[in-house]
Amino acid sequence: MASRPKIAFIGAGSTVFMKNIVGDILQREALARAHIALMDIDHSRLEDAHVVASKIVSSLGVGATISTHCDQREAIDGADFVIVAFQIGGYDPCTINDFEIPKKFGLRQTIADTLGIGGIFRGLRTVPHLWRLCADMKELCPDALMLQYVNPMAINMWAISAKYPEIRSVGLCHSVQGTIGELAHDLELPVDRIRYRCAGINHMAFFLTLEEVMEDGSHRNLYPELFRGYAAGRMPKPNRFNPRCPNMVRYEVMTRLGYFVTESSEHFAEYVPWFIKNGRGDLIEDFGIPLDEYKKRCEQQIERWERQMQEYRDAEFVEVEASHEYASEIIGSIWNGCPSVIYGNVPNTDLISSLPRGCAVEVPCLVDRNGVQPVRVGELPPQLSAIMRTNVNVQELTVAALLEENREHIYHAAMMDPHTAAELDLRQIWNMVDELIRAHEQWLPEWAVGKRRLRVA
Repeated sequence: MASRPKIAFIGAGSTVFMKNIVGDILQREALARAHIALMDIDHSRLEDAHVVASKIVSSLGVGATISTHCDQREAIDGADFVIVAFQIGGYDPCTINDFEIPKKFGLRQTIADTLGIGGIFRGLRTVPHLWRLCADMKELCPDALMLQYVNPMAINMWAISAKYPEIRSVGLCHSVQGTIGELAHDLELPVDRIRYRCAGINHMAFFLTLEEVMEDGSHRNLYPELFRGYAAGRMPKPNRFNPRCPNMVRYEVMTRLGYFVTESSEHFAEYVPWFIKNGRGDLIEDFGIPLDEYKKRCEQQIERWERQMQEYRDAEFVEVEASHEYASEIIGSIWNGCPSVIYGNVPNTDLISSLPRGCAVEVPCLVDRNGVQPVRVGELPPQLSAIMRTNVNVQELTVAALLEENREHIYHAAMMDPHTAAELDLRQIWNMVDELIRAHEQWLPEWAVGKRRLRVA
């Protein structure tokens, strides 16, 4: 093993996210001399990333080195770890089209990056680029671990493992650790007093156990307190985690399914058919559902971006705080052998026996010098498996479209999406997909752009 790791960051123009990850990495003593290879196709954003990363190094006073690359192969050559955080097509026009075209047909969304019509098309745009990265890794850094942060997480990870099973990869999200912070706030408990076990698929994993560790070492089930608090109107409590969405969706789902889901209410509302319905403004109001939320976030981020970068350019030092992302913990555990436990997205090799083999599941993983080792969970409660399968159906058909280069499966995936199917008829769904394909033609694989065939008897 080399004396210091080489860590490639693909999509380093996501500078705020890059700042958090690189700051986390360089605060770990074993990684403080790492070489960070920043890569992005946008020269201006790459230069911004270099400014921020260099100031992190000087602010922390560590011996890390930074290089910048517009060529992916150059960046990953000889890498030990490859962090991925890019967005194909950007906010304008791709994200805008993902929202505005479905809206013309009466289909409204909140985040549109994981499931639903927005998630399907983001997956179609993203997976071919992830496959090219896998091919380059196979040649230039075959033993490296890919830390994959790009949505739609489950579609991306399923596609990677199906076509490049030899590539070591784990999909990473912050929904588990973020949700524990929210629940600790609602329960008025320190986070370190809560023990939990989660499993499922990304953005639809559930807390199978949720307990407080008592002073005598015993454990107290916290679910009864959550149920009582919601019934009495004490929960969810206003908090900084969800300034726009008060988490009503998740608590309501908990009362129906018996378990609390790990992803936010604004996300979860569009994965199911129950909360966003035309002509039902009462549901939007009662459950605080923020329609077009991701668009609003993107626009706000764009507005503050130049101001933020100017502050970084002018500052001699930058403030570096620990984030709750798993990347540095994983890299540190593999590099120095000190074990840790994270939640990762990996292929379902019978890890969750009640979900299809091969789909991407989110489960606890032990990490040490042997890499990321997922823990078998077994069978989930049947109601949880059932709701997850409605999402897995869409993921499976999107991955099948990509693997088989079969355009018709794009329409099939949209047909099976729970929210889409609850709002639109078959003709609307197919016409909407046609229009989205035309709008995204520049960013889609060639096979997806041809004319569709409608089967007739």
